[in-house]
Amino acid sequence: MTFTTSVKEEISKQDIDIISATSELSSFIKYDGIITKDKITLTIENASVARRIYSLIKIVFGIKAQIIVRNQRRFRIKQIYILEITHNISNILETLNIIHNNKVNDNNEFFLVTREDKIAYLKGVFLASASITNPQTSGYHLEFSVPHKKDALYINSILKEFNIIGKVIKRGNNYVLYIKSAEMISDMLKLFGATNSLFFFEDIRIYRDHKNMVNRLNNCEIANQEKVIKAGLSQLDDINYLKEHDLINLLDDKTKDAIYYREKYPESSLQELAEIISSETGKPIGKSGINHYFRKVKDLVNKHQNKNS
Repeated sequence: MTFTTSVKEEISKQDIDIISATSELSSFIKYDGIITKDKITLTIENASVARRIYSLIKIVFGIKAQIIVRNQRRFRIKQIYILEITHNISNILETLNIIHNNKVNDNNEFFLVTREDKIAYLKGVFLASASITNPQTSGYHLEFSVPHKKDALYINSILKEFNIIGKVIKRGNNYVLYIKSAEMISDMLKLFGATNSLFFFEDIRIYRDHKNMVNRLNNCEIANQEKVIKAGLSQLDDINYLKEHDLINLLDDKTKDAIYYREKYPESSLQELAEIISSETGKPIGKSGINHYFRKVKDLVNKHQNKNS
């Protein structure tokens, strides 16, 4: 079972009142239905969603839609549920605010009044046209696919009222409103009351965030270690240069001590080297002090090289 199927099944099992049922049915029929003068046809792949829509039609209009079950053979056999409504089409479309005065109605300002109306409308859109990727197997992505740009923009305007913001793109003959923010997808699942799906999503999200944080820390630690090793090798190269040219005796005793301990502990960081010297000599010294001595070494190397170039 896909994550999309799981979310839709959870929504489909929720109780609903007649007002919310009207809003949910309105958006579902608008974005899934094929509407003609004498028939509304709904093609649904999910059995739970089919039962849900069948029940909503009965709750709102007191009629039973005709159900046709077909087997679709595309890679694998799966059942397709076709719901057909053949009675009171004009009255149904007017009641659902899809048609007004025999024209397609895009104005839902007075139809979606309450917060609950808008949530129910969004649920209908989700059941009809949305998909959401499984957070276990890919990135965070939720999308609605609708036939017209104005539809995508309208759905986005409702989502913005709940601080959920998507982006609209054209894909083939449809327009896609997509959301990639994990937090916003989580907020939408919460808005829909899909508690089980929300907990699953949040568990995966927490795990992935923790894993990413650990990876970042590991990468940072590796990068720091590489930096330490590179610095140590550079200092050893400078020390070897001074020895090859008999220049060590030009340095003061403290710098010679730093050279001695660098050769003894070639992979230690400056901080670790400072702690070792402080412990073994009883003379406290910090990282900045060690760095100062190796700058003297570098300066002497540079002066000699410039002199002989």
